[in-house]
Amino acid sequence: MVITELLERNAKLYPDDVALVEINPSNQPDPALTWHEYALIESAPGERYRRELTWKEFDVRANRFANLLLTRGVKKGDKVAILLMNCIEWLPIYFGILKTGAIAVPMNYRYSADEIQYCAELADVSALIFGYEFIGRMDSIFMALENIKDFFYVGKEEDTPVYADNYRLVSYCSSVTPAVEYGEDDYAAIYFSSGTTGFPKAILHAHRALINSCRTEQNHHGQTRDDVFLCIPPLYHTGAKMHWFGSLISASKAVILRGVSPEWILRAVSHEKCTIVWLLVPWAQDILDAIDRGDVKLEDYRLDQWRLMHIGAQPVPPSLIKRWKKVFPNHQYDTNYGLSESIGPGCVHLGVENIEKVGAIGVPGYLWEADIITADGRSAGTEEVGELIVKGPGVMLCYYKNEKATNEVLKNGWLYTGDMAKRDKDGFIYLVDRKKDVIITGGENLYPVQIEDFLRRNDKIKDVAVIGLPDDRLGEIACAIIELKPECTSSEEEMNKFCLDLPRYKRPRKIIFAEVPRNPTGKIEKPKLREKYCGMSLVESQTTR
Repeated sequence: MVITELLERNAKLYPDDVALVEINPSNQPDPALTWHEYALIESAPGERYRRELTWKEFDVRANRFANLLLTRGVKKGDKVAILLMNCIEWLPIYFGILKTGAIAVPMNYRYSADEIQYCAELADVSALIFGYEFIGRMDSIFMALENIKDFFYVGKEEDTPVYADNYRLVSYCSSVTPAVEYGEDDYAAIYFSSGTTGFPKAILHAHRALINSCRTEQNHHGQTRDDVFLCIPPLYHTGAKMHWFGSLISASKAVILRGVSPEWILRAVSHEKCTIVWLLVPWAQDILDAIDRGDVKLEDYRLDQWRLMHIGAQPVPPSLIKRWKKVFPNHQYDTNYGLSESIGPGCVHLGVENIEKVGAIGVPGYLWEADIITADGRSAGTEEVGELIVKGPGVMLCYYKNEKATNEVLKNGWLYTGDMAKRDKDGFIYLVDRKKDVIITGGENLYPVQIEDFLRRNDKIKDVAVIGLPDDRLGEIACAIIELKPECTSSEEEMNKFCLDLPRYKRPRKIIFAEVPRNPTGKIEKPKLREKYCGMSLVESQTTR
């Protein structure tokens, strides 16, 4: 089975059920209009407050885009890039690409023009579809993208650049499923590494990885047709999309929210009757802080149906989940670990039944194996730190056009994650830190995540990142970049006093009060911090760690 068959099944069995809803909080509806009248207004992506698609409409749109691509000569094995903000067009476009037998190439919406060009050339992209937010960037590079034959623009027809065709051409294309054959072993998608470790690498996955991601997600979170998933993170990333795959396989509704404020999240959960919400650490913290300040009041929302909150993409402070459970005691909680190289979340997961193990990333996920390997190549013992490796049907085929990098991380079917971890006596895995982020000070290994988790217990701290700074005597020292909550003040002396409960060698030797940068998937951008505070370039900060 391939993943497009799930969409076609849903369209056949549940044609009139709502599949996707887009909520754009910045465009509140005219109170004089009924919802039915409002839904009939023609508008470009991002201009309307709420839009929805049924499963039948979803499949029809995917077919129409697939047939448009086929008329332009796109064939099996070609690469088609997607450069869009989250919108209701995103997933039908993705599935339309797959239905041609071509390879979908989602791109990070934060990419600069140079990064877009780099990734398009690396992945051998021959067609690209982009939204109105990217006109300026595309204008500056389209002439240089010599291998791209077709550009498609998602937005108002009058804004369409001269070098692109408007996406609305799909309305003239056939809605019949294209007669293209492809199977689980055929190439399906290229995703790019997050970019926190230098120029992105192109990660190639087969259809087998996508369909097994659906199975893993549903096994972990038990989605049924009654569930409603709130999708907030960017769809270009494996995390958001592979969690949505649980909605696809269960034929349940998903809500795409174009905004991350606590009020918008709670309003979407309330109005759309969401049952499952995947949050990043900063968003969960913002919700709790807004409740504590009284900026939002839970009694203003209908939240009884919300059954599961889960977090992934980064280490989760146990203190945050303890706070969450105090406010939402009836919520199930799960954390999911994964990489784009392992088709996103799920190769390790905590499991909703293991709330007492908060702080662990969990055990091997459904259909997955995991191990921890020491520097001398053996399996680590209990509480012994080593590199986490995973094996399963979602492991990438390779880094596209990068055999050397592929061979460094793929060994005998195992993916070497670059994350340092340990196992407790019950077999639960705990992340210690990224291999490249370990700080060696005076011969001792410091794991920044452990120091960060300690500092997050301080009620004044909104976010924190620990990096190593060069030191003539010790080699490196730990530096804590601390972002305070807006209403709070503190001093280096106060934070040093707070850290007295840490072992002496783990205490930060330097405190800096500043913003902690994170990428769209919630990961701390430590190369940027090293560049700023160590005087290193981004490349130096990656190659010297």
